[in-house]
Amino acid sequence: MIIFYADDDPEDCELFNEALQQIDPAIKSIIAKDGREALAYLQNSRDLPDYIFLDINMPLVDGKKCLIEIKKDFRLKQVPVIMYSTTSDTNEIREYYKLGAHDFLIKPNNFSTLCDCLESIFNLSKSRRIM
Repeated sequence: MIIFYADDDPEDCELFNEALQQIDPAIKSIIAKDGREALAYLQNSRDLPDYIFLDINMPLVDGKKCLIEIKKDFRLKQVPVIMYSTTSDTNEIREYYKLGAHDFLIKPNNFSTLCDCLESIFNLSKSRRIM
């Protein structure tokens, strides 16, 4: 499984990557430091990730603009995009779903919860593929 993650906070990136390795050491993660780098990588990559996680508050191109561009791209629009942020504003979350986000994950405050949330997202998607 290939996971793409865009976030400008190095500590969040490290924690996210550690959680992925805890879940399954075979998971490959690709990290971008902002939305512009994320879009450049995704639009030019031959191999698409299984999931895209986007932080909302990033420099240059934020998560919202990045989501909009991903959903415009014929190759990328089928890849599940999970918004990953500290916001819990229901109106804002609802807007991301309307823009095409597959899911919205509020950044948990501990490692164990992050692992549980990620496992839940991956298992839910697996069960959706079976149906």
